[in-house]
Amino acid sequence: MNTVTTPRQESRLLSLDILRGITVAGMIMVNNPGSWQYVYTPLGHAPWHGLTPTDLVFPFFMFIMGVSAFMSLQKFRFKPSGPAVWKIVRRTLLIFVIGLGLGWFGQLCSGLAAGESAADAATHFDTLRIPGVLQRLALAYGFAALVAVSVKSKYLPAIIVLLLSGYFLILQFGKGFEQSEQNIIASVDRALWGAGHMYKDVNPQGERIAFDPEGLLSTLPSIAHVLIGFLFGKLIVDNRENHVRVEKLLIGGTLLAFAGLLLQYGCPLNKKIWSPTFVLVTTGFAAQLLGLLIRITDIHKKERWSRFFRVFGVNPLAVYVFAGILATLLSAIRITYRGGETVSIKGFVYEVLLRPWAGNYAGSLLYALLFVAACRLFGYLLYKRNIYIKI
Repeated sequence: MNTVTTPRQESRLLSLDILRGITVAGMIMVNNPGSWQYVYTPLGHAPWHGLTPTDLVFPFFMFIMGVSAFMSLQKFRFKPSGPAVWKIVRRTLLIFVIGLGLGWFGQLCSGLAAGESAADAATHFDTLRIPGVLQRLALAYGFAALVAVSVKSKYLPAIIVLLLSGYFLILQFGKGFEQSEQNIIASVDRALWGAGHMYKDVNPQGERIAFDPEGLLSTLPSIAHVLIGFLFGKLIVDNRENHVRVEKLLIGGTLLAFAGLLLQYGCPLNKKIWSPTFVLVTTGFAAQLLGLLIRITDIHKKERWSRFFRVFGVNPLAVYVFAGILATLLSAIRITYRGGETVSIKGFVYEVLLRPWAGNYAGSLLYALLFVAACRLFGYLLYKRNIYIKI
């Protein structure tokens, strides 16, 4: 990981930084409500089939990762040279390890808060979750980038179709659309890592089951997801005129979203299994939003409103990791108040300061917004000093 201090690059595509910033801020907000019991419906994930606004955040970031991958791999001329492969592998491993590290830090702090010794709290490796958001991003980026430098771009659409259609067949014949531990996605993860290393979901009967929404098998369509973003990155670079970029982004995005919405009747939209239709709809929506942002910010130069999000967009990984660490600390560190009562800092802010006057749901949302503001302050300090933390 490099900490780079440079002058701001005004030649960057501003809209891409803004979209990246919107998704990072969105990920942080939906991951940190005051209480998981009181979350407005649009700010929660679909229980199984379906799509909410929150379900768009993660795939939007993955789409942006694909767009950015095209731009960053240009200097290697999309050839599998030693430096190109080393950069891809190094970045993949670092992001994956950071994801594992955040999970380990969460377990450590939870153990210490529960009264365990530091040695015991630090060594719960039998329950350390191996899949995760950053791990999914790392693997999807790594495999997609290796494909992109190994195969001519004209063959990438065929590879995307092959990945999505092949994955659909796996789901169809492996109980992939069934929310149970017999689902082939859960079965593969359980065989590889064991149930102790997996996320515990809740099925329609209210039972907790070992099913990971960032499982290994469902990384296959995520690779296609990044490759679609990669092709849109090529579209942006090949067309220097912003009006043309907007037109092609809107047309391409509409076609993808429309195809996914039509096909959902045979292949439901589902984030937890990252269904092929979920890939099509979310990449389509992301392309449309990027086109809209290019029109607003890069063509019409209406950018003052975007300054809040730009801070997140130029240091996305650093701010996301900071958010993960901060959330863990606020939940683990306990304080004493009112003559001996103890509560976590998060609990104090939500239960004592916000909930009594704002109510359950509004208080929970207000906590999330305050949390985003705290993360934005960290990002702003980096941005103000022209510090960009890169991998």
